[in-house]
Amino acid sequence: MFKTRLISGIVLVIIALVTIISGGPILFGTLMLISLIGLNELYKVVKIDKTMLGFSGYVATIIYYLLLFFEVKYDHMLFVIAVLIAMMAIYVFTFPKYVSEQAVTGFFGVFYVSVMLSFIYHTRVMEEGLFLVALVFLCSWGCDTCAYCVGVLIGKHKMAPKLSPKKSVEGAIGGLAGAALLGMLYALAINRWGGASASPASYALICFVGGMISMVGDLAASAIKRNHEIKDYGTLIPGHGGILDRFDSVIFTAPVIYYLATSLM
Repeated sequence: MFKTRLISGIVLVIIALVTIISGGPILFGTLMLISLIGLNELYKVVKIDKTMLGFSGYVATIIYYLLLFFEVKYDHMLFVIAVLIAMMAIYVFTFPKYVSEQAVTGFFGVFYVSVMLSFIYHTRVMEEGLFLVALVFLCSWGCDTCAYCVGVLIGKHKMAPKLSPKKSVEGAIGGLAGAALLGMLYALAINRWGGASASPASYALICFVGGMISMVGDLAASAIKRNHEIKDYGTLIPGHGGILDRFDSVIFTAPVIYYLATSLM
């Protein structure tokens, strides 16, 4: 199991590096595909993945990404309202085919998965976005790895025993410290070998805050699974589960890194 998880993790890192460095259409297409798969996994939980309600969520995601890629100027609130009205129209005109939780999840999923993940693309197209976008993965996956190592070594106090019994307060502190350290080391590395002018202190702060938010994302995904009594969202990634099992923290971290970078850079 550990070997499978390790190999899958390495493959994920390679894919992330290739898509981030490539940027443009490759990153855009990858993110849209990941969003659609993640949305499908969430919709399966509430059994709307193969319904008209689920289909409307997929269409909304595709439209959103196309508007983003072609840089179409539009009223974002109008888009939100349009998606909500479309979902509610399906809900009421097919009543009682769906229950309210399914309709709410249909709407929620578009923004929870698709819109929030798209901030990886938003960050990549920023000035020095090639360096900044790596922070999304560095603080989320880095924090998770450091928290796991510290938790295994000295973890004693449970952080959220009902959601994730293996997570500890000591592990969380170690994860945040590790994320901050990784952010600082990353800034020093790209300054030396990448010709960047990154502030080690700013990168450490961004990764520290991003690490805190990544824990919320991780536990939020776990809470949804506990509510519906499932172990994983899918089986796409051997040893990890589905897209949402691996990208749960990235979903929350991506918009936070974008706005922190916009404010601090």
